[in-house]
Parts: sequence; structure tokens; C-alpha cells
Amino acid sequence: MKLSCTKENLLRGLSVVSHIASRNITLPILNNVLLKAEDGLLGISATNLEIGVVAKVRGRIDSGGAFTVNAKLLTDYVSLLPNERIDIELKEQSLHVHCANSTTMIRGMDSAEFPVIPTVEKKYEYTCAAQEFKNALGQVIFAVSSDESRPEISGVYFSVKGKKLTVVATDSYRLAERSLTLESSGADADMIIPAKTTQELLRIIGDDQEKLTILQSETQALFSLPFAQLVSRTIEGRYPDYTQIIPQNHLTKVVVGIEELAKAVRTASLFCKSGVNDVTLQFIPGKKLIAVSALNSQVGESTTTLPARIEGKDNDAVFNYRYLLDGLANLGTEEAELSLEDSASPGVIRPKERKDYLYIIMPIKQ
Repeated sequence: MKLSCTKENLLRGLSVVSHIASRNITLPILNNVLLKAEDGLLGISATNLEIGVVAKVRGRIDSGGAFTVNAKLLTDYVSLLPNERIDIELKEQSLHVHCANSTTMIRGMDSAEFPVIPTVEKKYEYTCAAQEFKNALGQVIFAVSSDESRPEISGVYFSVKGKKLTVVATDSYRLAERSLTLESSGADADMIIPAKTTQELLRIIGDDQEKLTILQSETQALFSLPFAQLVSRTIEGRYPDYTQIIPQNHLTKVVVGIEELAKAVRTASLFCKSGVNDVTLQFIPGKKLIAVSALNSQVGESTTTLPARIEGKDNDAVFNYRYLLDGLANLGTEEAELSLEDSASPGVIRPKERKDYLYIIMPIKQ
């Protein structure tokens, strides 16, 4: 194997994949990245046996071949090199790297020991705008459950119907749903993607990426970008029918500035009960006010009122302030629309004048 490429291209490829390689004592090969030169490109791969990532780096390939070296070592070394051409050559089970006035030799392991990253047999395929997908994923991933005893909600649910992709996450205390329009799609499909995979997707999708293609089989999914591909297992099981908990009616509807409400919630949170995180929202249509309060007998109490546009009846509910702030922070607009039936019903939060995002938060029962 002998090749040349720019530092910028090589470092970008390493940055995409090396994060997957982890410190693994049982299988030391998983600490490495696989470098494979063929067809005029350098492929850089890493896997933790659940997620596999491959990045393609442009360069001049003088001779093909494959070898693995420690991911962190190679990435750290390349990041310190000058912005010049990098020459790489495999000699006697060692990788020789030369750039400007720097020359080094890195020992590694034979590529035959590197696990095969599986190919995904295409059952369903759909494409979408990469940036919109990234934004959608970021608006729901925070609500994924960390409870491993319920694997079906420990990932993000993907549902395709026609040309509409809906992504959903819940931990049973709150739920976030975002929908987006696909550029192309086949048959309707659904799957559950592990939270770690979605976190890697958010990291990999750069601001310069325009299109994302998703391939889905029975047990795996492939997310393909122009310069990189990510393969992941899917979570077995059926996602809960979350539509049953979406309130169909409300007695009170409020439109309020997000920044003002978030500040009032943070203020009240200083006085909430430890471990309960409870703040009370009281909607007062007659005065066109929202009162945000919290009471802790050992610390004190606080109430902040702020103006709002309110339709319907007087109402109130107690919410976990952390969950409430999470929802407000991900609306992506200046105003929020809150609707509530009663103090025992879920609160529904949407961005004002947008129907593609929904956040549901369960009340704290007194």
C-alpha cells in the first residue's frame, strides 16, 4: 500500500471514524482503524461491533493494500502535522508516514483480523435533505429513554409513510416527535435506531452535506453520505403506539415567548423540591398572564408572572422543570404554543405556526 493525500482530507476521514474505535482489552483490533487503498480512494473504517463507519478520502493511490493502526494515535499524530501533502506507505507490518519535515513509523495489526463491516441488504430506501434530517434528530434525541430494561424506547423510532418521515423519542415521561418530507421513498417502513447510533449521525453529518440516503433491512440500517457511510443494527421489538397519549382536546391554549417563559421556569427551579424538580404553571386568561411558581418549605418560594395570549379556561399543571426546558429549547421558534386539558393530562407544546414538531410532557401528580 502506497498513497498520498492532503492533511485536511485525511484528518477529516479519521475524525469521522476514529470516535467509534474504543479502548477494548478483549479485542485490541477494535482500537484500530482499517486503512484500505483501492479504486483511487483511501477507505478508513472503524467498528465497535454494533456500529460501523467508513469514510472515503480522495488522494493518489500508487498501490493498493490494507492495514490497521491505533485510531487515537494516528488521529492525534496527523492533527499535529503541517497542512501539507502526506505520503503513506506500508512496509513490513508498519505504516510509514511522511509530511514536510516529519517522518514516523507506526506499528499495527494485519487487516485480516479486522471485523467485517456488514453490508445492508436493501429492503427499503429513502433519501432526504441531510441538514433537515440532522435538525430533526437533534430535536428528539434528548427524550430517548436510558432504561435498558425497555429496549424498544432506548432508541429513536423512524416511521415512513409515503414521502413523510417521522422521528420519535420518549422515556415515558415526555415525548418528542418531528416530521420531515422525504425527497424519495419506496414502501412504508419503520425501525428503531439505537441512541448511540443517532448520536454518531449527529456528529458525522457536516454542515456541507446536502443529501442523506437511508437503506433498511430486517435487522440493520445504512446511513449514506457522499463521503461516509454508517451501518448500525436496529433494535428488535415494536415501538409503543404513542399516538394514543396525544391529547385530542384542550380547555386552555396559550401562546407565549419562549425566552421569557424559559427564564421564568429557571427562576422558579431554584425553589423546587429536591429530586422532584416541580414547577407550577398557572394560566389566567382573564389577566392574560402565566404564573410560574415553585415552593420548597426549607428554601422558600418564588412566583414570576409574564404576559401571554390565552384562550379558554383558567388552568394549571405541575411539570418537571428540566423536561419543560428541554422542550422549549428545541422548538426552534420565538414563540411556543401550549395546550392543556387539566392538571392530570399531558401538556402539549408546539412551535408557533409550525405543525412539524410536537412535544408532550406528563404532569407531576400531586
